[in-house]
Amino acid sequence: MTADGLDDVWDDWKEAVNMTASEVETWLDTDESQAVGQKSGGDSESTGHRSGRRIIEILRTNKGDLSDDDVAHMRKVVGYVHRHLAQGPSSDVEHSDWRYSLMNWGHDPTK
Repeated sequence: MTADGLDDVWDDWKEAVNMTASEVETWLDTDESQAVGQKSGGDSESTGHRSGRRIIEILRTNKGDLSDDDVAHMRKVVGYVHRHLAQGPSSDVEHSDWRYSLMNWGHDPTK
């Protein structure tokens, strides 16, 4: 049985998340990845970094095995990427916190 709403979000997800699971995994290990993003309540890990770990799990899960919680997170990722893309810097995209934050969410705007 397909998770509720999966077909509605699938194409947007595939467009928003343009990094592979191994690319996201490698990225999350960098100092740049860990230096950006919003941290809440004394948490040492940012919301985006935590999301990146969840994105890896989703990317490594067969489409038919995705849960309703996975679909909810996929929607959250699509929304974040779309909002964040509209706020890009006018120069030096490659070395910007903006790009690094997007990459935590599985999207590399330089691809």
